[in-house]
Amino acid sequence: MASVTLKGNAVTLSGAELKVGDTAPDFCLQNNALEEITLASSAGKSRIIATIPSLDTSVCHLETKRFNEEAAQLSGVAVLVVSTDLPFGQKRWCGAEGVDKVTCLSDHRAASFGQAYGVLISGGPLDRCLARAIFVVGADNKIKHVEYVSEIASHPNYEAALAAVK
Repeated sequence: MASVTLKGNAVTLSGAELKVGDTAPDFCLQNNALEEITLASSAGKSRIIATIPSLDTSVCHLETKRFNEEAAQLSGVAVLVVSTDLPFGQKRWCGAEGVDKVTCLSDHRAASFGQAYGVLISGGPLDRCLARAIFVVGADNKIKHVEYVSEIASHPNYEAALAAVK
């Protein structure tokens, strides 16, 4: 399991830590239209999957906006941002911020994505939120890059994720 902190305090994550070369676990998440989205929904594409605690926090806000800008330059790549925010809130936030190049997905129902990807926070103030992480998954569903951001309140290494998807 990955070791992460929130403002210097240890955070417990549920699920196994994924590694480069692993097959990405399938998932079933909800998009802003309440439709079910799975890994196969973006079959044939490389994916950047960014997990965040909530769109309504400053770092998550900036991260999602950054990936939205980067997604406009990426051909054949699906950029997915996953949180446990409700789909209604994600839709409101995306509309207000003009975010339309990434797909925001919600793991609010069962937190099964968080468990499968090893990012589900267990206990503390962010209980049942997702830790900040980046997974680059190839069209073959193999993980090409993974970063469990060691400090949840910090930004991920955008350049490493973008380099891995090119």
